[in-house]
Amino acid sequence: MEKTKDVVAGLGEIGMPILKLISKTVSAIGYDVNQQLMNKKQFDKYASIDTCLLHICIPLTKNFISIVLSLYRKFKPKCIVIHSTISPGTTHVIQSKLPIPIIFSATRGVRKRMLFDLKRYTKFYSIEPSAHQAKWASSLYSKMMNKCGVKTRKMSNPLTLELAKIVCDTSYYGWLITYAQISNMIAIKNKVNYDEMWSFADEIHKYLGNRPKMFPGFIGGRCVIPNLELIKDDTLNLIKEINLDYAKILKKRQTRGKKH
Repeated sequence: MEKTKDVVAGLGEIGMPILKLISKTVSAIGYDVNQQLMNKKQFDKYASIDTCLLHICIPLTKNFISIVLSLYRKFKPKCIVIHSTISPGTTHVIQSKLPIPIIFSATRGVRKRMLFDLKRYTKFYSIEPSAHQAKWASSLYSKMMNKCGVKTRKMSNPLTLELAKIVCDTSYYGWLITYAQISNMIAIKNKVNYDEMWSFADEIHKYLGNRPKMFPGFIGGRCVIPNLELIKDDTLNLIKEINLDYAKILKKRQTRGKKH
């Protein structure tokens, strides 16, 4: 059997856990523009070996597609797997520019425990049905992840999964926090206790599971708000607008507290 290697491009909070995960079952090397993150000895050792899967774990920027194309030319993989969060339609665009199959496999989990969460969550993936060797790539990726202890599930097309990551994951989480912010603003306006008010829903959530109480904090981080820019939906953009308004209210409260 011909020996090959996998390459993980982008050794950040997603790429490094992916590299650690797959290294247990396949020969794998990491690549990053910051060479201090790379194991140069390992990289040089496998440099001459053909690349099977190229795992894309770089942040989404305006140059994302051109970077992926340059990485394709550099490593000449048989298949590309995108683990990064991307805007809807990105997989289709990249697939139209390359002769090899392109898999999109959305990543779920908390960054500080990503390796644990990679094994806890099912790794959804999808590939353009018309892609060359689509069945081969799908089978290869699924079997490899299964050997790593990761369950997989295939979606019908990449667009569905690209939307799922933004709409059903990060934006939905943001929307829950936004409602907590709104309800806290109402509590503040009427001078009632937020936690006491929400205790009314405790039993409802216990029995029905549809009244989650969220902490009404400011939404920061690098997922919820930035991912809104990927989908450009006016309704979902309310999350960003309300978050900014809520920050102003919190700042006013802090200022008043210092005066008293």
